[in-house]
Amino acid sequence: MFHSWKKMLGKGSEKGREQILAPIEGRAVPLSEVNDPAFSQEILGKGVAIIPEKGRVVAPADGVVTVLFETKHAVSVTTDKGAEIIVHVGLDTVNLKGEYYTAHIKQGERVKAGDLLLEFDIEAIKEAGYEVITPVLVCNVQNFPDMLCHTGVQVKELDPVIELQPAE
Repeated sequence: MFHSWKKMLGKGSEKGREQILAPIEGRAVPLSEVNDPAFSQEILGKGVAIIPEKGRVVAPADGVVTVLFETKHAVSVTTDKGAEIIVHVGLDTVNLKGEYYTAHIKQGERVKAGDLLLEFDIEAIKEAGYEVITPVLVCNVQNFPDMLCHTGVQVKELDPVIELQPAE
């Protein structure tokens, strides 16, 4: 662990280093706290989960919206430095078929960190019987072997939640 910290913090301007910013305001927790094995066992990627306090998803970095699910429950952004980030709002929320979600972007659109991507109704989703915990994953972890995730903290939109160092 100390090696990763030293490597990431010791050379502040290393080429390719990237921060993934919180796309949602709330409490950042480890993926192990997500009640879905695809996320908790890091099958789809590594990262953090956020228990949302506001029903907004903003771009976690500058990049391109590579996937916007038709059901609007998840969005993927490929950052300018090549990280493939997916933000998945809730568990099994694909079953809502887009109800309670509003998209503000289109697939293929270029975004800047902080641009509004989605809005969702937290209370309506909960009332429909779904958890709103939101995994924020780096899907191409093989390209970023040194990853530091900030969990156990309250985050506002655009607070750093994941720090990446690409493979050399």
